[in-house]
Amino acid sequence: MKDPESGPAPPLEGASAAKRGESNSSRRGKSKRRGQNASPPALSGVEGQSVKADPAGRFPNQDGSSPARKRKRRRKKSTSAALPGAAPQARAPEPVIDSAVSVAVPADKAGKRRRKSRNKRSLQGRPLVPGKAAVPAGRPSGSGAAASAGRPSGHPDARVVPNGAPSGGSAAGEAPSRPAVAAAPHIPDLYAALDLGTNNCRLLIAQPTKPGQFRVVDAFSRIVRLGEGLAASGRLSPEAMDRAVEALRICAAKLAGREIRRMRLIATEACRAAANGEEFLRRVVEETGLDLEIIDRETEARLAVSGCSSLVGRETRSVVLFDIGGGSSEIAVIRIADNRSSRLANHITHWTSLPVGVVTLSERHGGRDVSPAIFEAMIDEVAAMLDRFDCPPLADLGLSDAAEDFHLIGTSGTVTTLAGVHLDLPRYDRRRVDGLWLSDDEVTAMQAKLLSWDYSSRAANACIGPDRADLVLAGCAILEAIRRRWPSNRMRVADRGLREGLLTDMMADDGVWRRHRPRRPNGPRER
Repeated sequence: MKDPESGPAPPLEGASAAKRGESNSSRRGKSKRRGQNASPPALSGVEGQSVKADPAGRFPNQDGSSPARKRKRRRKKSTSAALPGAAPQARAPEPVIDSAVSVAVPADKAGKRRRKSRNKRSLQGRPLVPGKAAVPAGRPSGSGAAASAGRPSGHPDARVVPNGAPSGGSAAGEAPSRPAVAAAPHIPDLYAALDLGTNNCRLLIAQPTKPGQFRVVDAFSRIVRLGEGLAASGRLSPEAMDRAVEALRICAAKLAGREIRRMRLIATEACRAAANGEEFLRRVVEETGLDLEIIDRETEARLAVSGCSSLVGRETRSVVLFDIGGGSSEIAVIRIADNRSSRLANHITHWTSLPVGVVTLSERHGGRDVSPAIFEAMIDEVAAMLDRFDCPPLADLGLSDAAEDFHLIGTSGTVTTLAGVHLDLPRYDRRRVDGLWLSDDEVTAMQAKLLSWDYSSRAANACIGPDRADLVLAGCAILEAIRRRWPSNRMRVADRGLREGLLTDMMADDGVWRRHRPRRPNGPRER
């Protein structure tokens, strides 16, 4: 007889373990050990028989029925994944590929819910289509306007498409792409001003900002010395015209590369005084496409005042503004009443344009080696021209010459050079020079310092350079003649001139600043 303890094995080892209250950790340990076998897991059966799991990895109940609750839970999960060796199942609908963002979107409702929740936490995971799109031949990749698959910052679901072409392909299974996003915002209301003077060629491109101000978008300046030899021959030399045309070609290229709303291109004293000035401007049109106009002296004086209007404070009652150019010097006497106009040029009471500048004066007296005697001779020549200027003293005009009510404003390379030398700048810095106040004693000291330097010392200074080394003392002589005619305790330096005046007048005429005024409480916006 068999021992009672050696009877047959229990019917189902797994079920008896559940009845005995086997812990979950024990079952997980068994499952982990079973998962290490190469064959599908199996449970020990009765009398040596084994119960195997179905292809989905599920074990039957004791009565042989399938676990319904587990099968129901499996349906809620995605049917796209299957274990190795699984039986063929019903295929899910073909996903739709969104070419704009390269994300697979299932067509069933469960897929739509997953896509919605995924968009809330941003795009994650690996895309189902290749991440890089083809780049057209000859076009560099990676730049904002070049790579057809690039995305601008701030638009994670948009694509930059060159030349406005529609993005995405037309292959089967792909949906129409989203509209292309521009690579850079459009910059409206650009204005351009060009000033071709006796010594310099200057261009300024700007955009209006808050009332009375603008932001510089692009600028160009080059010393061309168009008036070189003009005082002796009365004509523009071929070499000087060639230098000017070359600089104007650069200006034309800058203007052609931008959408300019309005521009004004002017020529001043060199083209006014030269016998071949009109002939030179016709050549400029043929070779560069730029049509320059020769302005008169009064217009030049008013533009110089308009360009410096923001440097005249509200407390100022009278100003003498001067612009020392290469071939002429403009002077304007300004009286500001209580009712100040938006345009400072409307307050000009007297003005003059002297037919002398730094180029013409240095050619007559010599600019390289200037002695104190030569310097005084330059001052006397300019003072004689000022004596012919019919302008009564400030007191007779009802203007005050008190220190707080009256001052000088100088806008030229001469005064900006003096300011740079006074500040001892290692290199010229417009931000520190423009608007700087200089006392009468400081201006006198700077002129004496420059007069004590020889030509090589002036050329070595970073704020003068070799291009102005032979012109700066001639400009100081013109400045000294003006200071003796209108003594003032202070002078304000302006690194601005005709270009700023042109831009200010064009923007004011178009009313661009009126459109930016705040809306009235009970009325329409002023236009």
